[in-house]
Amino acid sequence: MNDSRASGTRLSVWVDALAPGARYAFTGRCGGLSQPPYQGLNLSAATGDDPDTVARNRQLLAAACGLPVEHLIWMRQVHGADVGEVTGPSDRGSAPSRDASFTSVPGLAQGALAADCPVVLLADPDAKIVGAAHSGRKGTVAGVTGALVAAMCRTGADPGRMYAVISPAICGGCYEVPDEMRDSVAAAVPGSGCLTRAGTPGLDLRAGIAGQLAAAGVRRVRVDPRCTAETPDLYSYRRDGRTGRFAGLVWLAP
Repeated sequence: MNDSRASGTRLSVWVDALAPGARYAFTGRCGGLSQPPYQGLNLSAATGDDPDTVARNRQLLAAACGLPVEHLIWMRQVHGADVGEVTGPSDRGSAPSRDASFTSVPGLAQGALAADCPVVLLADPDAKIVGAAHSGRKGTVAGVTGALVAAMCRTGADPGRMYAVISPAICGGCYEVPDEMRDSVAAAVPGSGCLTRAGTPGLDLRAGIAGQLAAAGVRRVRVDPRCTAETPDLYSYRRDGRTGRFAGLVWLAP
C-alpha cells in the first residue's frame, strides 16, 4: 500500500514490477476524497460522482505512481473488443470508446476501471510494449484479451515473451448467473462456467481469461486472488450497487 495520504488515510495503491522495465498498479478504495456511496479513491467519472473529486483522486493516484496525471490513459469502456494504440498523453476532454489499449511510449500508463470485472495487464519487456484490457463478461466473450495480445503482436510483441496479471474481480463462488447465461459464456470461454458456493450456476471470468491467455501463447500469468464482492477495500457493483471504480494500470518505466 502506498504511503501517500489523503484526508489522513493511506491510499490503497499497490505498485509492483510486472516485467523487467514495466510497472503495474492496482488500486483499492481507501484514501481518496469521494463521498458515499463512492467513498474513497473512486477513479471513474461515469458513476455519478463529482467530476472535480474524481480528478483530484486521479491526481493522487498519479503522484503515488510517480507519473504526471496526464500520463494516466483512460478509456470510455463499452464492453467490447476494440483495441487502440496510444502514442501520447491524454486529452482530458475526451476518452476513446474501447476496452483495451497499448503503448510503446515510456511513462504512459494504460488504465482500465472496474467494480467486479477483471482487468488484464500485459507487458513484453523485449519489445517494450505494454497494454491493458477491461474484460467483463461481454468483453471476455468478445475476446478482448486475445484482441489486445494480437494488436500488441502486430507492433512487434511476442506472446511467448509476455507477462500478464489479472486483477481482483468477483470470484466464481459469488458470481451467480442464470443457467442459460452460464452455459452460453462457458461455450464461448472454456473454463469460465462454475457453481457458486450456494450450488447455483456461476461464472469464473478470471479462469476463462487465463485460458484465453494460454491459448494466445501467454504463459507467464499471475492472478490477484482477491474477490471484489468479499473484499471491503475494493469496489463491487454486485455487493453495493451504486459505487465507485478501482483501477489497473501498466506502464513502461520512464
